[in-house]
Amino acid sequence: MSRLYTLLLTLAFFQTGYTQTVALATSSIPVTEVPEDKETGALQGRVLTNDNQPAENVTVTLKELNRNTLTNQQGVYSIKHIKPGQYTLVVTMAGLQSREQSVTVKAQATTETDFTLSENHKQLEEVVVTNHRSMNNQPVSLGKIAIDPMDLPQSISVLGQGVIREQQALRLSDVIRNVNGVYLTTTRGNVQESFGARGYNLGSTNLFKNGFRINSTVLPEMTSLEKVEILKGSGAILYGQVAPGGIVNMVTKQPKFTQGGEVSMRIGSYSLYKPTFDIYGPINSSIAYRVNGTYENAKSFRDQVSSERFYINPSLLFKLGKRTELIAEGDYLYNEFTPDFGIGSIADKSIPDVPRSRFMGTPWQYNKIWQTTSTLTVKHQLSANWKINSSLSYQNYKRDYYAVERIQADSTGKWKRPLGKIYTTEKFYAAQFNLIGKFNTGQLEHNLLTGLDADRTVTFNNDYNVTNTIYDSINVLDMGKYAARTDVPEATAIRERFAPVNRFGVFVQDLIKLTPKFNLLAGVRWAYVETRGIDSTNLINGTKITGETRNDKAFSPRFGLVYKPFNSTSFFVSYSSSFITNTGQDIYGKSIKPSLVDQYEAGVKNQFLNGLLSANVTVYRIINNNLAQTAPYLLDGRPNPYTSTKLLGGETTSDGVEVDLAANPIAGLNITAGYSYNYMRYTKTDTSVGSFKTGERLVNNPAHTANGSIFYTFGKGRLEGLKIGTTIVYLGDRYAGWNTDVTKTGPVTYRNRLIEVGGYTTIDITAGYTIKKVSLLAKISNITNTYNYSVHENYSVNPIAPTQVSATISYRF
Repeated sequence: MSRLYTLLLTLAFFQTGYTQTVALATSSIPVTEVPEDKETGALQGRVLTNDNQPAENVTVTLKELNRNTLTNQQGVYSIKHIKPGQYTLVVTMAGLQSREQSVTVKAQATTETDFTLSENHKQLEEVVVTNHRSMNNQPVSLGKIAIDPMDLPQSISVLGQGVIREQQALRLSDVIRNVNGVYLTTTRGNVQESFGARGYNLGSTNLFKNGFRINSTVLPEMTSLEKVEILKGSGAILYGQVAPGGIVNMVTKQPKFTQGGEVSMRIGSYSLYKPTFDIYGPINSSIAYRVNGTYENAKSFRDQVSSERFYINPSLLFKLGKRTELIAEGDYLYNEFTPDFGIGSIADKSIPDVPRSRFMGTPWQYNKIWQTTSTLTVKHQLSANWKINSSLSYQNYKRDYYAVERIQADSTGKWKRPLGKIYTTEKFYAAQFNLIGKFNTGQLEHNLLTGLDADRTVTFNNDYNVTNTIYDSINVLDMGKYAARTDVPEATAIRERFAPVNRFGVFVQDLIKLTPKFNLLAGVRWAYVETRGIDSTNLINGTKITGETRNDKAFSPRFGLVYKPFNSTSFFVSYSSSFITNTGQDIYGKSIKPSLVDQYEAGVKNQFLNGLLSANVTVYRIINNNLAQTAPYLLDGRPNPYTSTKLLGGETTSDGVEVDLAANPIAGLNITAGYSYNYMRYTKTDTSVGSFKTGERLVNNPAHTANGSIFYTFGKGRLEGLKIGTTIVYLGDRYAGWNTDVTKTGPVTYRNRLIEVGGYTTIDITAGYTIKKVSLLAKISNITNTYNYSVHENYSVNPIAPTQVSATISYRF
């Protein structure tokens, strides 16, 4: 542990001191570099707005060759390997007037051409917000290095401000449902949202904010986000021990050197009201700020259920010279709401036919969450082709929960309500250091990313004397059959648990342009993980038990090949291997061993009509040698109330295909659509008691999912400023409950506890109007009033929301 602290301090030194020293030492490095290829030349330059601010995400196209690129955060673009000659350079962005300029490219030289857009920075932001970008032409930070998606052998989705605003996203699930093949799996107890991708659950190891892991039991605040990035497939090289399927990274809004802001009020069904503010601007020529926050209060379509939250997100940007910047940001969230396990199951195998609004908890139960995060990031540009990024993060999480839970009624509907009490604190310390560079070796062009990271998670929680004791009995089919208790039982802590996890990783990745048509991506990560068994103290008699420490270390390789027969088409194949450190313990109290994962992926990405139409197809296979899952029962045969008590269920294999389409056929019209098929099943299990059935599809994994949206913004005439659209989401048939397991050997006897849940489709309609600085946006969700469920195992069956109406009025200044 002391070695980890030393490492964190060393990384802090790199962040606060080393980068400033390098800035002084490299201030004379020229920006323009001569291409090593003697037969070709290059173009580079900068695009600014008329108020001298960098114009990010602007498309720069070499007209005669139909080659294009995007400007980065500094407004800089670069196009290499151009045959000498006279060309036309075109600068465009949807909704803005294009600019053209003739340029001459000379061999072994870089021609610099700058542009100034007639719009100011604020107008440019408005265009970005109201227009979607091609899914194959969007810059992302999730991969830690700026790589053209067409050069990356992996599937990426980026959902920006346009989607978040126009769909009035209230929760992360409102954004995620726009990503093909990623779906909401469960909402256990109504206290969290869990997502799945490519057959696997995306837990806390897969959810990030600004590149750092965050606790997945928190419902993140959407109003603070600039965009949500999803990297499907393996992210183990870059982020360490992540589960298969994908990674979700939430990027918060950043300070700006232009003055502006927005205030808004959202109201909706079931007494929802949510005021929000966002203010940003310069403090002086080298310091900018941003502060956004919200308050939310709402009841629910579920009887006796309500929620309240406070959130604030301040940040500062310091320009420490022309090449160095420092960003300090933090946020605080308090969320109190009613735990709600929905309508439960009958005899473990069926869902009761009861009203959608029926609440079966107590009037006093509660769930309170406090989360504070802080991040310090230094970015330094060593030269035109080299830069370093370094970050430190600290997070503090606390949860206080008390409720009746796990609705599992018998065949008559009688449910003996068990109590659950949780008090948990979690502290998370993390540091990252990345070196990013471009260089040539002969005719090969390299995009290098190398770095190291370390983190420490320390979790404290208490066990209580009331956990898993029976509070009373009710009948879920006839609520008037029994008299329900309303008193609050006194809960006493009887045991304290302490569980630290330390991680360290070093990685290197290189995207090599072998030829103009072939790219090779190769990388490897070495990871070391120290997992302490849970140390516990009996608070009644003082007895202490020290958990067994396990040290795991492994190499995780990654390889990918990209073939680009045309600038608008790329084929790719990739392979990666990784290991997952499984948190928690088995029913015997021992730490769960790691799982090894192999992932294979292949696909094609297409850009047609100069980016107006994108069409991607991806196929994959993911093999997990031993999947860790929540154990259904404790050692003594009682139902397991602890999500941290797990078992290894055997080898699983996930095969699938994904099809994505995005089109902007005319100005103002944005169309997206996607379809995915997944076959996730057990492929190797044994016949010992508790093992699962080989060949059976895993629960909470639909075979088919689909999504689509159409939005149109009127740009001219009397309807200028009017936006209308619809979003359609389909989640296919799936199993809930528990997978079939072995109850007896010789002969083998299986127990079937699967619950069949049908598929469903929801349709939302949105309309909005903007005039000058005021905008009004209205939304009707689930207009067909579809009734279905999110099911966690067999005890938290939460109905989806019925038809609801909401509206947001905003003022920008």
